[in-house]
Amino acid sequence: MSKNILVIGMGRLGRHLAIDMQNLGNDVMIVDKHEEQIEELAPLFTDSFCGDCTKEGVLRSLGVNNFDVVFVTIGENFQSSLEITAMLKDLNAKRVVSKAKRDSQARFLIDVGADEVIYPERETAEKLAIRYNADNIFDCVELTEEYAIYEVSVPPTWIGKTIAGLNVRKEHHVDIIAIKKGEALSPMPTGDYAFAEKDILVVLGRSEDVFRLSRRKA
Repeated sequence: MSKNILVIGMGRLGRHLAIDMQNLGNDVMIVDKHEEQIEELAPLFTDSFCGDCTKEGVLRSLGVNNFDVVFVTIGENFQSSLEITAMLKDLNAKRVVSKAKRDSQARFLIDVGADEVIYPERETAEKLAIRYNADNIFDCVELTEEYAIYEVSVPPTWIGKTIAGLNVRKEHHVDIIAIKKGEALSPMPTGDYAFAEKDILVVLGRSEDVFRLSRRKA
């Protein structure tokens, strides 16, 4: 089911987010105070608007309460982001997701009404740190502070053995939710699946257990 999405701020994050949300089948409206940004992107979207969203009248004219999610992706001016977030909640926006660079900014955004705060730079840095710290981990999606989904190469000694035979969940404390072979993805493999060379495992587990698994050489 498609959603109505409003993205305020057409910097790098905002434009990529808007395009991706639209590609997923959602109805997306973009807003920025810089006319050149809107002129460049307007042909890609059904709805676009050039205006300064720190002005309540501008926000009110957008009908923000009609959107399922409003993203505030302004990066260069935190004061503007804070003001817009606060006004969005005053105007009964259903869900407001705002961008922050630091914990101190996140606390202020939550205080004025943001339903969620995202840290794109931090998330990118954490993924890069994980990827380049562990040679056998290729990607991760954090679910909680403790649990995440990881893509990890199959341990060499697992090749030719089955999920059930290795008793993966009990012995290694992770759940295998998919197997990747090149671009092909096989979700929810059964216990009789035998691991093959170059398999990439998509696993759910605690970070410490996945890191331990990724370091297995024998």
